[in-house]
This record gives sequence, C-alpha cells and structure tokens, in this order.
Amino acid sequence: MQKEEYKLEEKKMKRKIDKIVIHCTATKSSPEYNYSVDTIRNWHKKRGFRDIGYHFLVRFTDVQPGRPIEEMGAHTKGFNKSSIGIAYYGGLDENGKPADTRTELQKDMLLGLLKRLKERFPNASIHGHRDLASVDKDGDGVEKSEFYKSCPCFEVETYYKDLQPSKFKAYSKAYRDLEKKSKSAK
Repeated sequence: MQKEEYKLEEKKMKRKIDKIVIHCTATKSSPEYNYSVDTIRNWHKKRGFRDIGYHFLVRFTDVQPGRPIEEMGAHTKGFNKSSIGIAYYGGLDENGKPADTRTELQKDMLLGLLKRLKERFPNASIHGHRDLASVDKDGDGVEKSEFYKSCPCFEVETYYKDLQPSKFKAYSKAYRDLEKKSKSAK
C-alpha cells in the first residue's frame, strides 16, 4: 500500500475509542529495518500475543494496517480496551539509543492517519506510550525522570496539541507546562 491508501472501514464499533497511542518499534531508523507487518506480528506472537498489538504501522514508505481497529489492541497495558495503537518504524539512533527518528515522510503520514482517525473519533485524545506506561510520582505530569520507557521518543501530547479534544487531560509534564505558559501569557 502506498501513502494514504490504507482503509478505515466503517464497521460497527463494539468498543468506545477515547485514546490514540503513539509508539515506536524501538528499531534503528534505516530502510534495512523497514520490516513487514508480518515480521512484527511474528515478534508479538512469540511474546504470547494472539496477533500484532498495533492497529497501524507507519513504515518508512507507507502506512500499513495491523490489528483491525474493531478489535482491542495489545499495546498499552491498562488502556487497550478503548484505544487505537499506532507505531512508527524507528525510535533508536545509529548507536541504539532512544531518539525521535521519524523522517519527514513518516511525520506527514502519521499526521494524515491521525487526522483521519480524529474524523471518525473526534473525542479521542492523542498520547505517547511513555505518557501512559509511566507513573507520575510527584503529581505534575509524567517527565523524563519518571519514564518507564522512552517510546515513542518524542513529546506526542504537545506535538499534536492542535488535534487534542477540547476536554483534553494531559499525562505529560511537557503538555501541562505548555498549558501553564499559555494561561500566564493571557
């Protein structure tokens, strides 16, 4: 499938979608790591999943469907029942360290996918995996020292702030700080 050719079929949803969670595959950002969806499906099955955990994969050249969105994913413990999981290929630099390795094309394809999902699920908020998988120990939002993991290696809530619903509840300290700054500037 080429960019934007994936389908969001209008099947009747038996579950309520209130979150979209962005992940990375925690692989190096290189075309040699442009694994097929079936490869990632096999990785997940080896870990005991019944299918691939993500609903969509943003590869280096296209967006591929994973698990059908009508089915609960297996990507963010405690949030799978009412969320859609999207993973972009990458997340590790050439030394294997966490980094935002999204290419411009991946950024464009991810934004396009999010806009299409938001048309169908307008009240869904958008979060990074680390924002939901970590514990806010001091009550001011999840921050770097509290990350359980780095995935997806960028500040999702602030990056997609214009796509958040009006009653958005931020999990990240970065977004909460942005809100405070915005309110104090008024």
